[in-house]
Amino acid sequence: MNKNSLIGFILMGLVLVGFTIFQSKQAEQQLLERKKQEAEWIAKQDSIARVEAANAPVQTVSSDSKGIEQETEHIYKDATLDARKKAEGQIIRLSNDKLDLEINTKGAQLWSARLKDYTNYGGSDLYLFKAGDNHYDVNIYAGEWLQTQNFAFDVVSSNDSLAVLRIPFEDGGYIEQVYSLTAGSYMVGSELAFVNMKNIPRQVGSVDVDFSTVIPRMEKGYKNESQYSKLNYYFSGDKKPSEMGRGRSSSKKISSNLEWFAFQQQFFSMIVRAPGQFASGELSVNYLGEDNPEHNLMTCNANMRLDLSNGSDTRIPLEIYLGPNHYSTLKSYDHHFESVIPLGGWLVGWFTKYFIIPMFNFLHKYIGNFGIIILIMTLIIKIVVLPFTYKSYASSAKMSALRPYMEDINKKYPKQEDAMKKQQATMDLYKRAGVSPMGGCLPTLLTFPILWAMFRFFPASIELRQQHFLWAEDLSAYDSIVDFGMRIPLLGDHLSLFALLMAVVMWGYSKLTVSQQAASNDPSAKSMQFMSVWMMPIMMFFICNNLSSGLSYYYLISQLISMVEIFIIRKWCVKPKDVLAKVEASKGKPLPKSKWQMRLEEAQKLQEQQMKQRRR
Repeated sequence: MNKNSLIGFILMGLVLVGFTIFQSKQAEQQLLERKKQEAEWIAKQDSIARVEAANAPVQTVSSDSKGIEQETEHIYKDATLDARKKAEGQIIRLSNDKLDLEINTKGAQLWSARLKDYTNYGGSDLYLFKAGDNHYDVNIYAGEWLQTQNFAFDVVSSNDSLAVLRIPFEDGGYIEQVYSLTAGSYMVGSELAFVNMKNIPRQVGSVDVDFSTVIPRMEKGYKNESQYSKLNYYFSGDKKPSEMGRGRSSSKKISSNLEWFAFQQQFFSMIVRAPGQFASGELSVNYLGEDNPEHNLMTCNANMRLDLSNGSDTRIPLEIYLGPNHYSTLKSYDHHFESVIPLGGWLVGWFTKYFIIPMFNFLHKYIGNFGIIILIMTLIIKIVVLPFTYKSYASSAKMSALRPYMEDINKKYPKQEDAMKKQQATMDLYKRAGVSPMGGCLPTLLTFPILWAMFRFFPASIELRQQHFLWAEDLSAYDSIVDFGMRIPLLGDHLSLFALLMAVVMWGYSKLTVSQQAASNDPSAKSMQFMSVWMMPIMMFFICNNLSSGLSYYYLISQLISMVEIFIIRKWCVKPKDVLAKVEASKGKPLPKSKWQMRLEEAQKLQEQQMKQRRR
C-alpha cells in the first residue's frame, strides 16, 4: 500500500470512526433523554385521560338555592352519542395472505397488526403494533369537540376483506368508518365519512386526525435497531422524504401540505398517506430505553389537520401501509415509499439502487444461501472495480520494486532541510519508472463509495434478516460467540467472530502491503504505517462488532480477495526486473519537466536562498 492509497483508506476509516465516537458520546445523554421523555409521555397520557374524563357528560346544577337540575350537556347535540360513549367496544378482524388486523369498534380504530410472513427475533409472532398500542382519533369542532375515539360504532357489515362501522343519529345522518384489505397487499384502505351531519356548521373547514403508535422491539440488538428506526415525512414533489430520530427523540411542526408520514422500525413500517394531503400538523418520536419492561422500542405521534370541503357529506380517505421495508414492495405502490430505506444518500444511493439491489435480487432467484450470495456479490464487485484496483496495486508493486533506489535517496538526503531535494529526486525516480503519484490515491477514492454503499446496505437489508450462515444466526445483526454478561465501553456486551476475523485479515493485508514499502526515517511515514497496520484493524473491529454480521463477512471476503489480487499482480503482472530495467535505461536521458515539477524546483531554489540568508 503506497502513501496515497493509505491516505484514502485512512479517510474512509476516519469517517466511520468519527460516526462511532459521536454515537458513543451521545449514548448516555440519549438514554437520559429517553427516560425523561418516556416519563413525559406517560404523564401526557394521564393528562389526556383526565381531559377525557372532564369532557364526559355531566349534570349541571343552577346556581340558585333551589338546585334545579339543568339539561345534560352533550359533546354533540344528539342524544344517541351519550349511549355510544358509555358502550363497550368489540374486536373484529380482517385478514389476507399478508396481514391479520384487529379493529376495536370503540373509536373504530386499528387495534393490532400482525405480519404473517415474518417473526420476531426468537420466533414469536411479529406485531407491528400490539393490541391497544395504536390509537386513532378524528376530532371535528361543531360548537363543541366531536371525538370519534369516545364512541362505540355499530358493525354494519364485516368479512375478511371489509369492515363497515357506523354511528346512526336521530336526524338520519351517521358517522361511518370503513376499512378494507385486498389479497396480496400490505395496504389498508381507510375512509371516515360524516353523512348528513346537519348540525356541523358550514364554516367548519378542517378536521384533526391524531395517530399514536407504540412500536415494539423486533430485532436482536437494541442499539442497531434504534439507530435504523426513525420517523419519515414526505412532501409531494420532493425527491426523498425528510427524517428524524435514528435513536434520538425529536419533534417537528409541519406548516405546509404533507403527503405521507412513516413510523419506521429497522425493517418494518407503518406509513399513513392522505391522498388529499395533510394541511399541517406536528410529528414526534420518543425512544424508550433498552430496559423498557414492555420490550417496546419507541412511541410515534402524528397530530395532523385535514381541510374539509363544504357540504352535507364529509369523507376522509387514508391509505395505511403496514409491512416490510422491502425495496421492490414499497416501490410497487408508486408513492416514493421505498425512499424510507437508507441506501447511502446522494453519494452512493444510486449505486445501491441500480446495482447492488438488482444484483442481490437476481442471485436470490437461483441461490438460497445468503452467505454464498454475499460471496458472489463480493466477487462481482471486485471484478467491476478491478481496473481501478489493478492501477492502485500495480503502482504499489512498482514502488516496491523501487525500494533500493528509495533507500539510496534517503541516504543521500537524510537531513530535514533537504526535504525539497529528496522530494524532487523521488518524483524523478517515479517518472523514470512510469509510476504516477496519484496511481494509488485516485482508485482508492473511486472505490470508497462502494465500501460506504455496502456499509449502509447490509444493516438495512430485510433480505438478510434472520438468515443463518455458519455460526451467525442472523446476517442482519451481529454474530455473538461470547456474551460477557456486562457492557464494555465501545465493545458492547459480546464478541463478534466475523468482526474479529475481519480485523485479523485486515491486519495481515496491511502488514503485507506496508512490508513492501521502502524504509523511511520520516516520522509521518512511520505514523501512517502504524495507522494502517494497527489502528485501522482495531478501529474497524470496534465499529463492526455491533453491526450486521453480513457486513463484517463482506469486508472479510473483500480483504481476502484483495490479498490474492496483490499476490497475482506482483507475481505475474508487475515484475521488479522490468521496472528496474526501465529505470536503468532512462538514466542519463533528460526528462521533460511537468508544470508541477517546475514549481517544485522553484520552491526548492527559494528554500535554498532563505537558508543562505539565515546563515549570514
